[in-house]
Amino acid sequence: MKLNTKIFLYFFSIFFLLLSVISIFQYKREKSFRTEELDQKLRTYNNIVHKFINTKERNWEELEQIVALFPDTALRVTVIDTAGAVIYDSFVPKSKKLENHINRPEVQQALKKGTGKAIRHSISTDREYYYLANYFKTGYVRSALPYNVSLRVLLKANTHFLYFIFSVLVLAFLAMYFISRNFTRSIDRLRVFAQKAENEELLDTDIHFPKDELGEISNNVVQLYKLLLKTKDEVYKEREKLFKHLQISQEGLGIFSSDKKEILANTHFIQYTNILSEQHEEHSDQIFSLPEFSEINDFIDQSLLNNEMNRKRIVINKDGRVFSVQCIVFQDDTFEISINDTSTQEHENQLKRQLTENISHELKTPVSSILGYMESILENPNLDPQRQLFFIERSFQQAQRLSALLQDITTLNNMDEANRLFEKDPCSLANVIQDVLNDLQLEIEQKNCTVLKNNLSDLEVMGNRSLLYSIFRNLTDNALAYAGENLILDINCYREDAYFYYFSFSDNGIGVGEKHLNRLFDRFYRVDKGRSRKMGGTGLGLAIVKNAVLFHRGSILAKNIPNGGLSFIFSIRKY
Repeated sequence: MKLNTKIFLYFFSIFFLLLSVISIFQYKREKSFRTEELDQKLRTYNNIVHKFINTKERNWEELEQIVALFPDTALRVTVIDTAGAVIYDSFVPKSKKLENHINRPEVQQALKKGTGKAIRHSISTDREYYYLANYFKTGYVRSALPYNVSLRVLLKANTHFLYFIFSVLVLAFLAMYFISRNFTRSIDRLRVFAQKAENEELLDTDIHFPKDELGEISNNVVQLYKLLLKTKDEVYKEREKLFKHLQISQEGLGIFSSDKKEILANTHFIQYTNILSEQHEEHSDQIFSLPEFSEINDFIDQSLLNNEMNRKRIVINKDGRVFSVQCIVFQDDTFEISINDTSTQEHENQLKRQLTENISHELKTPVSSILGYMESILENPNLDPQRQLFFIERSFQQAQRLSALLQDITTLNNMDEANRLFEKDPCSLANVIQDVLNDLQLEIEQKNCTVLKNNLSDLEVMGNRSLLYSIFRNLTDNALAYAGENLILDINCYREDAYFYYFSFSDNGIGVGEKHLNRLFDRFYRVDKGRSRKMGGTGLGLAIVKNAVLFHRGSILAKNIPNGGLSFIFSIRKY
């Protein structure tokens, strides 16, 4: 739809609506005037009758003569006492006794308000009347006119004014049509500019605007747009540099305004702050309420007060981890906080040394068991069949464990080349989580486990469904295996931004010692080695979880919950 048409329809609709409101108001006012005029006439009749009754002895013959003198020959007058008994009716013979009228609607209204009226069918005369009754101390006086065609016409509003309104509407239609057409001629070129601006094109100088106020404004808009487009491009380039730096950085980086509100934070910063906090924070700026950040808080307040550019570094020990925290306050009253997990490098060095030893140990255990059982069977051909079956079953169990172990090792090795071996497709995390819970329904019921799902709807990512499944499957398996009975699992997407979903996977179980938190994701690491092997674990489940999270460009950490239990904090990139 063209602009001139829109402008025309807009203003014409307003004008049409205004005239419609005026017409309706005038029509109702005219109709109300007609009705009030009729009511006033009937009240006058009632007052005359009442005065006649009060000034003379009741002489109904004389009253009939007075009623006959009224201009309305079809007028019906009724006198009713306070109890509702009809003592006079000009249309009903005296010999005919009428029923009590106290419940007539017009009489009831008159009793309450002094005056009452109604349009209804009369039982006494078998005709439809327009009634108006007045209440006096001595009783009621009611006048009525037949509600026929002539009375209906009388009560209708005079519609001659509608012709005038229609004429005004036609003139307005023509005037607005020409005004809107002339007005849009001046802004057609501005529309061309808007189309180019929508495509972010730098405009040439071939767009000339009329030499009027609108043209001057349009020229200024063009110049401002060119300047804005150039500035936007420069800011965008700088922003992309900053954001890429933040995301690829191995340290947690957060930038905050002078009132300590988050401006920008990378995924490592969000993960670290949730490790340092006892609760899952929806916003990174909530870290300033932590006791560990009191020294940083004081430093920021003092630097902002003095308008100085300063730097502050502290070390925080939390859950067996060592975090180096540095704060820089800039001259524009913003500040940056960086968090480094200094325990990570030491942990990686230990991991490399222990990996070969762990693989050898984990493979040797089931192989030794299988060899022992097979050797016993071969060296004792006369062994009891039940005993032989027992050894075979144990060998099969160890072979299954060995197969699962090799499968997990293969999965981890494949993850080292994940970008080449695993494809990404659109996935619904809500569906993935529900599939995990459906597959583990029997174990969940046996453990008397309650699963809480919070904020999990409409979580769409571009990822590998198999690896996403392995994240939530291994975390759930781990909780069901080691957290205890009567378990409560809480799966919560506690935050999201333009790039990541942030999850917490928590239980109310026994938790783990702080010395183990840094090593939970190590390959073959077990908190309780004897119990883990007895339950059939390979020691690779959480390592697979970590690598699957890393494949989706996120990070994962673990922490104990103060009231008991273990919480895994991890992020998954949306695309």
